[in-house]
Amino acid sequence: MLSRTASSLYWLGRYFERADFVARLVEATARLDTLSSRPAGEAAWESALAVTDREEAFAATGAHAGQTEVACFLTVDASNPGSVVRCLDMARMNAKAVRTALTREAWAAINRAWLSFAQRPEHCELSDSLRMVEAVQNECRGFEGAVHRMLRNQATWFIRLGQAVERADNTARLVDVKYHLLLPEGESVGGVLDRDQWTTILQTVSAVTAYRWLYSDGLTIANVVELLLARSEMPRSLAASAEEVVEVLGQLAKHTGRHGEADRMARLRATRMARTRSREVIAAGLHQYLEAFIEENAQLHAAIGRQFTFV
Repeated sequence: MLSRTASSLYWLGRYFERADFVARLVEATARLDTLSSRPAGEAAWESALAVTDREEAFAATGAHAGQTEVACFLTVDASNPGSVVRCLDMARMNAKAVRTALTREAWAAINRAWLSFAQRPEHCELSDSLRMVEAVQNECRGFEGAVHRMLRNQATWFIRLGQAVERADNTARLVDVKYHLLLPEGESVGGVLDRDQWTTILQTVSAVTAYRWLYSDGLTIANVVELLLARSEMPRSLAASAEEVVEVLGQLAKHTGRHGEADRMARLRATRMARTRSREVIAAGLHQYLEAFIEENAQLHAAIGRQFTFV
């Protein structure tokens, strides 16, 4: 496979996963703002900007950090490189470059998601953002199903590799921002608003039901952190993403003969995470742990590019 083809497939996986995550984040933040016993207001929407690392970009617009303004910025604002519409643009562009490597179902899901934003209104309202977010989430689920039904070949593995690397970064940022930034000053840890916010985190990664199945002692910070960091049976956890990267790189090494720095980094990370204990991480400093993880994930991304000579 040509390196530019591999690169397009990898970035297709990353951009489509990112679009799905931002869509989930907007929906969950709107739910928190609307349904919590005490609306989180600006704090919730500012946290959504922090998760996506778009605080400075939004501040440059001069807009007020209200629900409509932030939701539209994260979904339909083409000037924001991290918005859903821009991610879908990039995903579709990469998909077009490798159209023959995709099944009809995979291409159709990408195209439908892109088309759902093609007719976006000139003046965006929160209801418009939420309607398009729902459409994107449906198509992202369709794309994931199509990828899992594709032939197990290099095209599938590069898409999955991009998805796993992106998913790890997204989950780490989500947990880090909630743990350190989201709870307003004066609110108690474990209070109603704190519990609503942690529930929103679980909703963002589709983990509410999984949490209830695995933990019977109610909602606690330590359990949520353990679920999203160390429980490999949770698909969007850091441990599950780390294991998937190892698995996919192993398949690529077997079929391409390319084995090197990225494989070693991925195996070391997965081995270390298998020994991770959430309470120890919290005691030692969750923020520092997640910052180190995000940096390591970026280094792994760079190593993957070097190993497969992405252009």
